[in-house]
Amino acid sequence: MFVTCQGLELSDAFLKVSKAISNKITNPILEGIKIIAEDDTLIMSATDTELTIEKKIKADVKIEGETVVPGRFITEFVKKLTNSQIELELNDKNQLLIRYEDSESIIQCYNPVEYPGFKSISTSEYFGISKKDFKICVNKSIFSVAIDDSRPILKGVLLDINNNELNTVALDGYRLARVKKHIKSNIVKSVVVPARSLNELAKLIDDSDDIINIYIDDYTMMADLGDTKVTSRLLEGDYINYKQIIPANYETFVIINKEQFEQALERATLLSRASNNNFVKFDIKENNLCITSNSELGNIKENIPVNVSGKDLVISFNPRYFLESLRVNTNEFIKICFNKSSSPCVIVPTEEDEFLYLILPVRVIG
Repeated sequence: MFVTCQGLELSDAFLKVSKAISNKITNPILEGIKIIAEDDTLIMSATDTELTIEKKIKADVKIEGETVVPGRFITEFVKKLTNSQIELELNDKNQLLIRYEDSESIIQCYNPVEYPGFKSISTSEYFGISKKDFKICVNKSIFSVAIDDSRPILKGVLLDINNNELNTVALDGYRLARVKKHIKSNIVKSVVVPARSLNELAKLIDDSDDIINIYIDDYTMMADLGDTKVTSRLLEGDYINYKQIIPANYETFVIINKEQFEQALERATLLSRASNNNFVKFDIKENNLCITSNSELGNIKENIPVNVSGKDLVISFNPRYFLESLRVNTNEFIKICFNKSSSPCVIVPTEEDEFLYLILPVRVIG
């Protein structure tokens, strides 16, 4: 292999594909990034067997070939050479010679035969969504995925596709996030994608209105970004029927300024963290929401003017679940819908129904 390319393009490619390298390495070869030189293209790819990222750049390929380089080292090394033209030459000892300016470095490579093959997707079924909307779907739902291993299916995000509508759903048994967006599609399909895969994909795209196509078969999802492809295996198993969890009717409605509510909760949370009972209490009545938090250090009482319709209510929550949903919510006002003190509440914007967050209350004894 003998290739000449631009340092900036090479560095960008390594940075992108290196995101697929796992922090938990069980097989040393998975620490590597595979390089293939063919035609006038240099292809870099990395995988942890669940997530695969591939990036192509233009290059002057004098001799075709392939190898696997130490991933994190090469990424950091080439990052220092963005202003240089770089030559890559593979010798008969499977060493990569990197020439730049008047300097040369040598890196021992892995055997490419030992590198796992990448799973290709076998479908023409896909949906199209703007990059901006896809990032919103991921960023406004992913925080609600489960982080423990007791129910592996909940460590993924459900993509519920029904023709031209996409519902992105995440839940962990205590709260649920759902984001609804319009897409271009004619398929009806529900799949669960590992949260890490979606998170890395969202980081690779910008906030533009450009459309990306996402292909899905029974085992794999692949996002085509042009010169970059992101492939993820799907999680197997039955996801919870989220539609049955969301209440159809409510007894109490509260409309509140989002920023004011968030700041009051943050102050109350400081005290609740110091207590073994990590909860805050909401007392809703007479167009007022009183938030109280108690611990050995003292107590905090926050009164916020709100618009209330329906029954008075006293209910307690883990404030972290509220705060995480509020931090991704960009609306000036939100509506919180309640039933009984033992029933979940639902947070929605006041002007549209794209976002919905459901939170279970805390049962307080005494």
